[in-house]
Amino acid sequence: MLVTLAQGPARWKVQLSDCPCPGEDARPRGQIGEVELSTSSPLAGAPGEPTAPHILPVLCCVCPPGSRALQGRTRGSRGCLLEQALFGLLFGVDASLLESPVILCGLPDGQLCCVVLKTLVTSRLSPGDPKALVKILHHLEEPVVFIGALKTESLAEDAEDTHPDCLVALGHDGRILAIKASWDEAGTLVPELREYQLPGPVLCAACGGSGRVYHSTPSELCVVDLARGRASGRGPGGLPSLLCPAGLGICSVVTLSVSCEVPEGGARLLALSARGRLMTCSLDLSSEMPCPTRAAVADTGQKIKELLSGIGTVSERVSSLKKAVDQRNKALTCLNEAMNVSCVLLASREGPRPISCTTTTAWSRLQPQDVLTATCRLENNSGLSLDRGWALCVQVLTSTPASDTDVAGSATTYTIPVDRLGPGDRREVTLPLGPGEDGALDLPLTVSCALHYSLREVVGGALAPSESFKDPFLDECPPDVLPEQDGICLPLSKHTVDMLQCLRFPGLATPHTQPSGLLGPVSDSVDTFLGSLGPRSEPAGPASLRAKFLPPSVATIKVSAELLRAALGDSHTAGTSLGCATLQWLLAENTALDVVRSRRLSSVQGVAPDGTDLHLTIREVAVTHLCTAGPMQTVEIQVESSSLASLCSAHHAVIGRLQRMVVEQAAQSSSPPDLRVQYLRQIHINHETLLREVQALRDRLCTEDEASSCGTAERLLQVYAQLRSPSLLLL
Repeated sequence: MLVTLAQGPARWKVQLSDCPCPGEDARPRGQIGEVELSTSSPLAGAPGEPTAPHILPVLCCVCPPGSRALQGRTRGSRGCLLEQALFGLLFGVDASLLESPVILCGLPDGQLCCVVLKTLVTSRLSPGDPKALVKILHHLEEPVVFIGALKTESLAEDAEDTHPDCLVALGHDGRILAIKASWDEAGTLVPELREYQLPGPVLCAACGGSGRVYHSTPSELCVVDLARGRASGRGPGGLPSLLCPAGLGICSVVTLSVSCEVPEGGARLLALSARGRLMTCSLDLSSEMPCPTRAAVADTGQKIKELLSGIGTVSERVSSLKKAVDQRNKALTCLNEAMNVSCVLLASREGPRPISCTTTTAWSRLQPQDVLTATCRLENNSGLSLDRGWALCVQVLTSTPASDTDVAGSATTYTIPVDRLGPGDRREVTLPLGPGEDGALDLPLTVSCALHYSLREVVGGALAPSESFKDPFLDECPPDVLPEQDGICLPLSKHTVDMLQCLRFPGLATPHTQPSGLLGPVSDSVDTFLGSLGPRSEPAGPASLRAKFLPPSVATIKVSAELLRAALGDSHTAGTSLGCATLQWLLAENTALDVVRSRRLSSVQGVAPDGTDLHLTIREVAVTHLCTAGPMQTVEIQVESSSLASLCSAHHAVIGRLQRMVVEQAAQSSSPPDLRVQYLRQIHINHETLLREVQALRDRLCTEDEASSCGTAERLLQVYAQLRSPSLLLL
């Protein structure tokens, strides 16, 4: 009979056919039986088409003692006899009674299956359950490359059964399975299965005499001895607990056969190398092969533990090194981005900046008073991103108090993390400017915006060594390698908040546009009730008395109409007078600009932050005594208020705008007209005289008593009024 193992679409099939007799047709006569093997995982391939396996399966025919089914030509690697006890334990009573050969199949998925040959023949005549014909003995979990049998027990003088008593299956990666018949503690005969691990991958294997198994790897031909159960302290029939491969000094053997035994425990092998060389190897294995003692095994276990501990330590160190390298790479990436942002900002000091910050002011209603707020808008119009480490720093610097010039203004700095600001993104921050707890708002205020990059936040973590990792380079560096400033500061903008931006105009706002609570300063409910009673309950505070009994303070500034026309440019259209255009220019940063422009006003009355009224008037006048050619057209800017503090703040704001305008127009304007120098000289002399009188009056106030100082103070106010309205013209 011919036994074949064929690959189907999803399963392996064992097929049995009649062999032709000599002289007949070489083709098989016909199929006798067929059964499918149960595979643990389907074979890879297209549906309906089997795929050639990477490792071919293994077939072996095992017969019980006394069976005549196994011919001499099939003995060896493809067929063997097993002792009766082991044969019955593995394949069952039916196979023993029928004395049927058994086909062992080692599959590429690691299964070791068996099929009783005579039951496969009879299944064609009386078909039953196909699964009952196949028995899975074991699963090696790796491709089976060899199945064989050998004798492990030493022969006694009166021994009759000299057949192999151990079945061996070898996997591709070196896992070997040995099965023997053994007695358990209850005295019952049971199969003993033991797995070992040998060097791999296994190219070929063969079973020899005296319980030896030869197996070949790409680097060595090894031999192991399974007949050492007695030497390891086990009872008869036991398997050794440990296999010790011994190298024979031959490599890359792809086919191996034990040709015959030689006297005194030797062996002769017939081997074919990977290069096609056929070799005969005579071995002398009479001496005891080395096998480790129990002490050596214990030492080996201890060394394995130490090696595993060392591997764990190395793994932790590698993990720490990788973490440190990742931190430094991230820090270098962040530093590179910060350098690019710095270069972009420093290269664009003139003209529009790719990363800018603009500041606007507005009044907000917060209990129990109105608060002036500044909104800083950070815009990123570059192709770079502001990531971790960047922060927007806003510094609010108050002016020096007029009452005490020795005291410097206070500065408050706000730091807002940017987190992430990508290209085209913007972010707004609103901050309170005042008034403070005392109700005063010291004007002008300077709001400075800058970008700050924290080196310690980004680089500090990468430079600080962890407990498990210390870089020798860091040990040589000083402990503080970062600069003292701890970061990079890039100025963005500086904005001055003066009186003209803080003025409110409740008389201009319509009921739909003016929010409630912002019509003027906050008034107390008691004052409102007393005011409703009539003239008998007029308030008697210092501000009310000053407004009632003293005339308002006035400051006047005259500017050349030609200079204003050149500075205003397109904003001065034909339909708008020069006075209206000038007022719009002065209130360009005030929230009431749209109302002033729509109504074309040249005079407006507003409310200062302290609640006092302030009147701005712009009119065109002619100056007749200054130019030799005749009258000059000028624009007179008049500021009027009952509060000296509000008047000075507004006057300072107007002067600041005019100074910046003159600087911008100085390089573009033509030569000034012919002036009367003697008239200018006389004005200058009068101005110097008034300044000397102011100094004398202030010195006299320090020495006079309270009764005589009233006249001096009144004269000082008159001189100040003359100085605030000089006859000079700004050309």
